[in-house]
Amino acid sequence: MNDVARIAGVSAQTVSRVLSDHPHVNAATRAKVMAAVEETGYRRNRLARALVTGRSRTLGVVTHETDHYSTSAILLGAQTAARAEGYFVSTATTPSLSTPAVAHAVSRLLDQGVDGLLMAVPVREDASLGDLTRGLPTVVLDGMRSSATEVVAVDQVEAGRLATEHLLGLGHQTVWHIAGPESWNDAIGRTAGWRQALGDAGRTVPPVLHGDWSPESGHRNGELVGRMPEVTALFVASDEMAFGAVRALVELGRRVPEDVSVVGMDDIALAAYASPPLTTVRQPFHDVGGRAVEHLLALLADPDTVHEPEVVHPELVVRSSTAPAR
Repeated sequence: MNDVARIAGVSAQTVSRVLSDHPHVNAATRAKVMAAVEETGYRRNRLARALVTGRSRTLGVVTHETDHYSTSAILLGAQTAARAEGYFVSTATTPSLSTPAVAHAVSRLLDQGVDGLLMAVPVREDASLGDLTRGLPTVVLDGMRSSATEVVAVDQVEAGRLATEHLLGLGHQTVWHIAGPESWNDAIGRTAGWRQALGDAGRTVPPVLHGDWSPESGHRNGELVGRMPEVTALFVASDEMAFGAVRALVELGRRVPEDVSVVGMDDIALAAYASPPLTTVRQPFHDVGGRAVEHLLALLADPDTVHEPEVVHPELVVRSSTAPAR
């Protein structure tokens, strides 16, 4: 910094103000300092600055170790929003949803001195996680309070209802459901909405089938329901599982949507280009990641402010994989 100041003909304090985007620096001085920065190749040491300010300007994100679209889309939304506010994002993945695994991921981020945490995993109520993050602003994206001071989440119960009511509205007598893993809050919410919609309509509630979010698990369950001629409507808890289920139905000679109508969940990019194009319930993942960052920065600015959980509403997107019951 002293070298930059000497070349620019200003004080080191002025250099600091320019690099901190201080408003009370005239344009000519700012231009001289930035030219000197370019000439010297000077880079600020964020770790050293963190020791002075007590802030690392870094947000930590805990995600599940997966290549699912939802995880990458949420992370992209968080990174975009954080960058716009001058923050970096550091991520730590967890291979499972067990408390020790999630706690280890949180610990890695705490060791980096992050200013706040985004928990993009469906963690449950757990005192040990609360103890680990105590005193650090935390936002959870799973719809449950868990160890968080804030929650931003898609209404998964509403998502399940939207899909089921759409199929019932097409004249199907009941709707079968391929759910996600029982340990995931998202899967629990979607199943609850599906069950509520069937109950409110006075319809039979079939047994729940479970997958692991993969196309393979959707295909496996599709082979099961495809052999039951009474199945005419299917709500699948993720688009990727829905792709697998549709493939299995077609292999068994069941046409989609003529014989079986299928609704997915998420509205990933491929959903519109599937054969047939998939009716699905859209989750605005990118927007959720951005809103979570906004909540976290608000907590950093005023930790004592009481914020209400933000519920994001899903949207039904109707395409060609659903049709009136025969």
